[in-house]
Amino acid sequence: MAKIVFGMNVSLDGYVDHDAYAPPGPLLFRHFIEQVRGLTGSVYGRRLYELMRYWDDDHPEWTPEQHEFAAAWRSQPKWVVSRSLKSVGPNATLVADDIEALIRRLKAEHAGEIDVGGPDLAGSLSDLGLIDEYQLYVRPFVLGRGKPFFTSPRPPLRLVANDRIGEDTVRLTCVPA
Repeated sequence: MAKIVFGMNVSLDGYVDHDAYAPPGPLLFRHFIEQVRGLTGSVYGRRLYELMRYWDDDHPEWTPEQHEFAAAWRSQPKWVVSRSLKSVGPNATLVADDIEALIRRLKAEHAGEIDVGGPDLAGSLSDLGLIDEYQLYVRPFVLGRGKPFFTSPRPPLRLVANDRIGEDTVRLTCVPA
């Protein structure tokens, strides 16, 4: 049975805003390469999927590490939850309705980790009790704005791990208590 994991960079004040962060350092980026390489797949909301589509096309200015991340990202299956998109890119499936049934089916049919991308989507899945683990990549930024990591109150969580990753990141791993 697959484990559904919501993990994202988060500021010290609890916000998610990729445009406001400094790029990850080399050790954190290496961590993300290995993390993506090990995923069974990812479920994305529309906004984050559109942001991540950047990795579908090679760019001449990329470093070898960026090419490596792109290859890992492209190889994994993606399920994109959207009622407004009409199509999605390679190795992706568009899902417009019944996200609960999709997640339950993915959990039953797959093994390993399935990543959830996007705080709104994760909030909806949390409300349904479908998130098995939260990974908060806390970075030393105070944004004062943006999308909150948690979009609504959550039931109590239990900290199961904390890891320092790279120069400026602590990953907090929590599960529903």
